[in-house]
Amino acid sequence: MCTLILLRRPDHDWPLVLAANRDEMTTRPWLPPARHWQQYPNVVAGADQLAGGSWLGLSDEGVVAIVMNRHGTLGPQAGRHSRGDLVLKALAYSGATEAATALAELKAALYRSFNLVVADRNEAFWLCHRADKKQDKFEVHALLTGISMFTDRDCNDLRSLRIRTYLPRFRNAPPPDPETDDGWSAWIALLTSQPVEQGGDPGSAMTIASLRGFGTVSSSLIALPATSREDLQPRWRFASGRPDLTEYRPISI
Repeated sequence: MCTLILLRRPDHDWPLVLAANRDEMTTRPWLPPARHWQQYPNVVAGADQLAGGSWLGLSDEGVVAIVMNRHGTLGPQAGRHSRGDLVLKALAYSGATEAATALAELKAALYRSFNLVVADRNEAFWLCHRADKKQDKFEVHALLTGISMFTDRDCNDLRSLRIRTYLPRFRNAPPPDPETDDGWSAWIALLTSQPVEQGGDPGSAMTIASLRGFGTVSSSLIALPATSREDLQPRWRFASGRPDLTEYRPISI
């Protein structure tokens, strides 16, 4: 159950900031974000070595894409395309609107269910494919300004214990300041939170210690500057393991 927190504030020097914890089988091989694909030279993304796609990436054009499994659909399925391909497909476009429009035309039956968020400095979209509905095309929803949170259910869906627990905390926390060394500290404190009691419901934590070979395997902090701020560049800080045990380090973009 991966988690995404996305803050949109269009009139700010940093109009898009996001944080994402990746929860996955700990034995599934992957590579940290880099330019791994010759056919996508404009893309910096983590590489899933099993299926060849990515869970999260950023393009030189300032598009961010992240895909998350929906409830009960962990892992690949025979006869279905890898959901990680959708991240690379989205990052091939010059803007979030163009990417969301193009991906909405793909055949839903080719994929297991997912939440896909595509965003840039100006717009953000949530593409949804539900397992409990027969869909020919993906749902596309524009995301409002402010904070949006995703797990394996809908945007800001209070059926998710993690969203129910942490969405108010992120809304009340000081927003990130990507220009300072400790500017992410309030969000990092939330991202690394674990259940108070041993053996507690993993949905009550943001970071999951290994649970039957499943847990939080990495974490990302990304910020995109306004186009008017030519002195600022996109920032990506990455923890290549459980973020409560692993330092966030800058990714070369």
